[in-house]
Formats: sequence, C-alpha cells, structure tokens
Amino acid sequence: MASLVERSRMTVDDLLGTRHKAKSYEERCRYAIDLVDMHLHEENPERIDECIRLYTPDAVWECPARRVIYTGRQKIKEMYLRLFASAEGMNFRSIERFASPERVFDDMEATFRLIGDGFENCPFPAGTRVNMRLLHNFHIRDGMIAREIGYEVWRREP
Repeated sequence: MASLVERSRMTVDDLLGTRHKAKSYEERCRYAIDLVDMHLHEENPERIDECIRLYTPDAVWECPARRVIYTGRQKIKEMYLRLFASAEGMNFRSIERFASPERVFDDMEATFRLIGDGFENCPFPAGTRVNMRLLHNFHIRDGMIAREIGYEVWRREP
C-alpha cells in the first residue's frame, strides 16, 4: 500500500499531467480551481514537497499586510515550514472560491494559536489565539501557481 506522501505525489502528477488538456473556458476554470484546491490540501508539513511542485520555479508568494515577499520554490517552502512550526491547532473554514483560467480567488477563515515567531512581521506575540480572515489571489501561468497573494486580516480569538 502506498504511503500518504506517495499517494500525494501520484495525485499531484495526475493533476499536472492534465494542465494542457483543458480547452474550453469552463474546463480551464475548473482546472484552476482544482489546482488551488490541491495546493491547499497539500499545504502541510508532511506533504509540503508536493505542494511546492504546484508552483512555477519563479513563483512569488506575497503577504502585503505583513510586508513580506518570497520568490522561488525553495524560499516559499522554507517560509511554509516556519509557519507550520509557529501555529498550533490550525483550522480552516472555506467561505468562497471562484476562478477564471488565470486567477483563483479563495476566501477563508483560519483559527490557530501562535506558538513561535515563524510569521514574519506578525502583529501578535506567541501565545495569542488568532482568528484570521484570509483572501488568496492566485495567479495561474502554464497550469501552475505563478503568484500567490495572501490578504490577511489578523484578529484575536475572543
């Protein structure tokens, strides 16, 4: 039986293998949504390598509220690993997602407790329970994520 990482790798391979097959506008929109959905599911410490494969080699990850920009797969991976190590009890609630072939907008809410300093320029200290509204603007190029902009609204959990 294949391990979780092996199954993840096969799933990512399958999706990326279809990126040039979508022809109609609707098919290309569906592919873009599937790409972002897979990215969000692979965005965890165990499967981070598969998550990173969904980015273009020159991808840019940006968070304007915290004034941070990371360029390239390796820098993005390092940033994610710092985030994972600094958040405990991470939960997400999807609110809305829609797409064109070149853009996906994802609106969600995240709750967690800060346990470290991995969120560069974070507005709260470690120990804070956070309820964050998070809007992602994904730019899609050649069937991969070329830019991810995360608009974060940080709030203390009541």
